[in-house]
Amino acid sequence: MTISGSVAIVTGGAGGLGEAVVRRLHAEGVKVVIADLADDKAALLADELGESVIYSRTDVTDESSVLATIAAAAELGELRYAVIGHGGWGVAERVVNRDGSPATLSGFTKTIELYLTGTYNVLRLVAAHIATLDITEAGERGAIVSTASIAGYEGQIGQTAYAAAKAGVIGLSIAVARDLSSVGIRYNTIAPGTMRTPMMESVGEEALAKFTANVPFPKRLGEPAEFADTAFYLLTNGYVNGETVRLDGAQRFGPR
Repeated sequence: MTISGSVAIVTGGAGGLGEAVVRRLHAEGVKVVIADLADDKAALLADELGESVIYSRTDVTDESSVLATIAAAAELGELRYAVIGHGGWGVAERVVNRDGSPATLSGFTKTIELYLTGTYNVLRLVAAHIATLDITEAGERGAIVSTASIAGYEGQIGQTAYAAAKAGVIGLSIAVARDLSSVGIRYNTIAPGTMRTPMMESVGEEALAKFTANVPFPKRLGEPAEFADTAFYLLTNGYVNGETVRLDGAQRFGPR
């Protein structure tokens, strides 16, 4: 299936995995809207890639913000695709901390709000827009890919909030695909393991070596381009629907 000439929104598209997706889609002839809050990075990427890529400042948890980005995307052409993969917040707390205090409720709710509610907010609004379009020659209206994490399967110590949020994203996969079947939209999810993003590289080579040691094969971290390849495959293979694809080199998170 070809998606060249259509429009896609990529949340978190200013850097890391999202940037790799933006670059891949652009290379395939897709017009892309970078939906992010990182103004400088997003603007630089859009300027580098040219007129077919624009930046729209987007708070994924805010309905009006997402709707404005959808409107901007629709001005480029037919918005039929989205890759949802934003980040930017994390909290490390045990349910009961070492000093005997309980984990903060605000840390949990803020994590759920960003990673799970934000994902749902984007997918519901983008899907409602795609549902108004005509069916393509491929027999569908469009496709959406969301980003979970293998932490949604094997949550680690101190990561209950993140694990719960990503497990929720995984749980959406089949239910959303079934919901959207009536309007001809496919929905899939990627659950990456430890990926070599700029944020991950900032921890230093010693820490990276420890992460790499836990990956069975290939003995390295995943590359953002490999995530982008997977996202593109899920957008373009018309018979893949309702799936969560682990992208982790057979890695399984241990307790720590």
